[in-house]
Amino acid sequence: MEADLGTNRLWYRKPAERWTEALPVGNGRIGAMVFGGIDRERLQLNEDSLWSGGPYDPVNPQACAALPEVRRLIVAGHLAEAQALANAKLMAKPLQQMSYQPVGDLLINLPTISADSATDYERALDLDSALAVTRFTAGTVRYERRVFACPVHQVLAVRLTASKPGAVDCDVSLDSPQSATLELDGDMLTLAGRNPGEQGIAGALRFVARARVLREGGTLEARAAGVGVRGADAVTILIAMATSYRRFNDTSGDPDAITRAQIAAAAARGFADIFAAGVADHRRLYRSVRLDLGRTASADRPTDERIRTSEDSDDPALAALYFNYGRYLLIASSRAGSQPANLQGIWNDHVRPPWGSKYTININTEMNYWPAEPTALAECTAPLITFVRDLAEQGAHTAREMYGARGWVAHHNTDLWRATAPIDGASWGLWPTGGAWLCTHLWDRWDYGRDRDYLASVYPLMRGAALFFVDALQRDPASGHLVTNPSISPENEHHKGVSICAGPAMDMQILRDLFDQVAQAAAILDIDRAFAAELIALRAGLAPDRIGAQGQLQEWQEDWDGDAPEPHHRHVSHLYALYPSHQIDPDDTPALAAAAQRSLELRGDRATGWATAWRINLWARLRKGEHAYEILRFLLGPARTYPNLFDAHPPFQIDGNFGGTAAIAEMLVQSKGNQILLLPALPSAWPSGAISGLRVRGAGSVDVSWRDGRLDAATIVSVLAGPRVVRLGKRTATVRLRPNRPVRLTEASFR
Repeated sequence: MEADLGTNRLWYRKPAERWTEALPVGNGRIGAMVFGGIDRERLQLNEDSLWSGGPYDPVNPQACAALPEVRRLIVAGHLAEAQALANAKLMAKPLQQMSYQPVGDLLINLPTISADSATDYERALDLDSALAVTRFTAGTVRYERRVFACPVHQVLAVRLTASKPGAVDCDVSLDSPQSATLELDGDMLTLAGRNPGEQGIAGALRFVARARVLREGGTLEARAAGVGVRGADAVTILIAMATSYRRFNDTSGDPDAITRAQIAAAAARGFADIFAAGVADHRRLYRSVRLDLGRTASADRPTDERIRTSEDSDDPALAALYFNYGRYLLIASSRAGSQPANLQGIWNDHVRPPWGSKYTININTEMNYWPAEPTALAECTAPLITFVRDLAEQGAHTAREMYGARGWVAHHNTDLWRATAPIDGASWGLWPTGGAWLCTHLWDRWDYGRDRDYLASVYPLMRGAALFFVDALQRDPASGHLVTNPSISPENEHHKGVSICAGPAMDMQILRDLFDQVAQAAAILDIDRAFAAELIALRAGLAPDRIGAQGQLQEWQEDWDGDAPEPHHRHVSHLYALYPSHQIDPDDTPALAAAAQRSLELRGDRATGWATAWRINLWARLRKGEHAYEILRFLLGPARTYPNLFDAHPPFQIDGNFGGTAAIAEMLVQSKGNQILLLPALPSAWPSGAISGLRVRGAGSVDVSWRDGRLDAATIVSVLAGPRVVRLGKRTATVRLRPNRPVRLTEASFR
């Protein structure tokens, strides 16, 4: 199966000078940024459990006593006073959380090569094989360097070769910004250290990074900061990294033993076997979906040139490359046994990264996983599910001690230690529905996969999130509706300096989904009938969506939108009901859909990288393909995409990559309930194309091809029997599926 290089390969004519030009490899748990240097290679290294700090309890002991007064002030309309009291009494201690950390760098110096004299240089990342390759000629010798992150053997493997025997000379060293020491033992370099403390929380982790330098021919000798190889035919470097982290409350692991065993097992196999095992595992996921949006000569140009000119050129294959890259990044940063993808996936070179490279669960972590189900990467959600299990444990403590409530709660951010108290300040952190939103992803895993045992395993988590709001919801005395109080509409002020409120639209929308999904899960599992009935009743009492004076969907219970200080704010939280939820739909709720569109128009199309990606998904849900495509063009341009295709907030945040990937899928296929929408937001810029392997709700998959802007054929298959309503524009076709029996549809199938 040959992959189109224009849609499956990033390539460049010069080494990376900046981190956002380097190329990422990863196996879910460990990763590297490969710079592709000529006389000096740098692999910037990460291990996903190396964070600052240690286990800690950030719940403010004054919070529970102060909460009633904060609520009273909000009801009385004294919002600035309520926010001041919340800042003084409710917020976490410490006020910030811990930060994701880099391990350090593997450096490979090539002492006999001059960068100035090298010719025929190329570096590339092949998404289909997950292999980073650097090639160049020096003198009469052709050199090649390959880097691969193996998910099977849990090592990074680097292979240096030359066209002439005995031509590989290199010096290998390990360096780290952490408190660490380097030991040399023959062909092994071992970097051992401790993580830093932060915000008064002492470091509790030990970490080890090992590099073993295996030569074929030549000589090896110790040097001041590493080992040197001279006159080898080839060199393989195996890198293993681990910390003592076992769980958010357990740091008793043995990284020395773990890395020693990983290196020994990998060394016994060799690079070829390591690569063969790892690439087969990667392709099992990566090749499950294929996308063709057409091809022009632009697809043959280096990737940085394509990005630089993308807004003015005809390059439909760039969108396909971006889609494939997003799937590659999720595979590389989120696998069973790893941490979930954080704000930068697993790639970070700063000890104080932007926003701590944490888990921001008021949109960013959720967006990381938007493409997982529809683009057939459900397996990559395993770390997210484990993450929610951890949060439910820590969040039960926060619910009890901060709110006096049952169940569990998480606010807008968390970290490796699964802290769940509100941080940063009330304007950002006093938002209690982060855990509830994450639980909708647990439901999505059920809805796409229909595994009853899985649903039973996550039901207690969903139930606990709902139970918190059974206790915490407040009745608004003015309207009689149930609302969250206190809360905010994520990160947005309704008046200058004031964000705190009761019942922001997003909270009500998330809780409608959560209560619905828990009640449905209880019915499927035939349990908890009384609790399900209670949730259905509570749902009916939640404050409804409202349409404001500008014709917009209101962000708050009061019509403050027109006077809000930032009319073009990056967050569009009140549009959750349109996407990722299905509560607002152009057919079922046309008035609310029109109001959501008006909100988008007022907010503007151009925002930060991830916020731009969200807007594309929203316009796709409105079935406005041309508008969605114009925003996608901006996302793929140099203002929002770095030369290595990383999303630019700026700075780098990986959520925009994942949101953009989800948006491209959303433009081509949508599903809700038993409905499947084909080509709902197809732009004229993609007149002909095909996509295969997309997943739809109800344990199904869809292949679609189109020509000249019209459906050519669609094939639908599911492991479950039952009817599906398939929609093509305003026409429909009802099909009755039988397990694993594909059904093919053409234009003529629709009425």
